[in-house]
Amino acid sequence: MTTQRRSYETGHKPKCLVIVDDTAEWDRAVYYASRWAVRVGGGVVMLRIIAIEDQNQQWLGVADLMRAEAEDAANEALDRASGRANGIAAITPERVIREGDPTTQILDVIDKDVDISMLVLAANPGPEGPGPLISMMAQVAGSFPIPVVIVPGDLTDSDIDGLS
Repeated sequence: MTTQRRSYETGHKPKCLVIVDDTAEWDRAVYYASRWAVRVGGGVVMLRIIAIEDQNQQWLGVADLMRAEAEDAANEALDRASGRANGIAAITPERVIREGDPTTQILDVIDKDVDISMLVLAANPGPEGPGPLISMMAQVAGSFPIPVVIVPGDLTDSDIDGLS
């Protein structure tokens, strides 16, 4: 990544990137990011990544149908997350839907938006581990281009209010 961050320059505003996925704890990341955005006068970018299915299903339009259903589900998830952010902080987050490898897509969104200054994720508090995205991010954290904030999934709204 060679893109210089410009979040605090004139004409720019800092943004945090939040991944909206199918985990139960995504709400904690959205809550933290929304509260942070209000405090710093920044914004929130919500990213939903669609997994690429087997591309050999081109016959009879099955792949096109699967992609359309995945996009509908992505928009529904982003609608819920955007509604939550608006209810928390009266903000309207930017929405991005990408398809492919999560790490690649996250890095590309960051690279293309010079105002993104942090990635906010939430960790599963259960015994099964922090979640697939955090486990994956741990492998690249040392070379990641922006700070990564991990919100514990069992924090309450009031706990997060005190931190953000």
